[in-house]
Amino acid sequence: MSETARRLPASASEPLDLPERFSDVIEDLHVLRLPMVTRFRGITEREVAVFAGPAGWAEFSPFVEYDTAEASRWLRAALEFSGLTPPLTGGRSGAAQNSGTEAAGGTEAAPASSSQARTVTETVDVNGTLPACPPSEVETILARYGHVGTVKAKVAERGIDSLDDDLARLREFRRLFPDTTLRLDANAGYGPDDALTACEEFAAFDLQYFEQPVPGVEQLAELRRELERRDLPIVLAADESIRKAEDPLRVAELGAAEVIIVKVQPLGGIGPALDVITASGLPAVVSSALESSVGLAAGAELAARLPRTDSSRDLLGERVACGLGTARLFTTDLVDDEDALKPVDGAIPVRRITPDPDRVQSLAVDPGRFEWWVKRFEDCWAHLRSANRFS
Repeated sequence: MSETARRLPASASEPLDLPERFSDVIEDLHVLRLPMVTRFRGITEREVAVFAGPAGWAEFSPFVEYDTAEASRWLRAALEFSGLTPPLTGGRSGAAQNSGTEAAGGTEAAPASSSQARTVTETVDVNGTLPACPPSEVETILARYGHVGTVKAKVAERGIDSLDDDLARLREFRRLFPDTTLRLDANAGYGPDDALTACEEFAAFDLQYFEQPVPGVEQLAELRRELERRDLPIVLAADESIRKAEDPLRVAELGAAEVIIVKVQPLGGIGPALDVITASGLPAVVSSALESSVGLAAGAELAARLPRTDSSRDLLGERVACGLGTARLFTTDLVDDEDALKPVDGAIPVRRITPDPDRVQSLAVDPGRFEWWVKRFEDCWAHLRSANRFS
């Protein structure tokens, strides 16, 4: 951890004033390039920025196409996890105060502070991730995860034009893993009519849930009503409608989904994510934003604090398999394999990660890309200062 890092003088309940320049508190910003095993989300390498604070290392890695306002939430999360700002929540998760509600580890949920709260479980379960790939590659890709009880398969890479390819891949998956729990994720890749066509085909694969088949909360709500009318046994989960919506609670208000997918960086931190889960009252699954092990550590901490309710047990099982096994999608990480948050027997540990100095040096982006990220950091920092509060 940098000796120059210090906690910013603010409280969780008051407006937060940031110094004019981020370099006043962060002098060890590093931008790194992580090559990927296979194309995922349209990219073959991932750029991430990491820095240290009083609580440890944190990651800032919004995708390059995101504008400043959206990317600023990711910076807010990194500042919270590094301990440079207070946790952004009112204390204990409200859901955990209700009778019969527990944290994921079977104990009362801990305070949401990422820097001070105790860890309520030593490990969290994770799912394997199957990207869009030829059927011949299914077994090889999933072998990287070892034994996992749940797999999430990406579909709709080219919208409805991918359906035949998706079905061929899923048939091969079910041939190889007939008893493994299967989830699908379309990343809002279908229009309403195409989503219904796809759901009619996918219903044969015994899905746990289908994540964000269409964009927009209203479209998702309409699709759910139509699925019920047609008696198609598909549970809908909301991802983009939570993390990219102005009002993430609208999903619950409209009954658009039965499960929500929460990600630490897009929601602005562990505290805000817990608040969304509590207010929605819906079962939640924590997922990664394609982060290095440094970023995954924040997701693991949130996953360890998930409130457990009867509905979450009914839909997701006693231990929720979260989408935090994505370190397997990189050919290398910021630490060696032994220390990385890569799943072993379907679980990852809940612990912080300190990057290996040699890897920080060898994975560094070229000077031009570093300057691009510094400018982005500055823009997001200024955006947060102008708001004068994390809200």
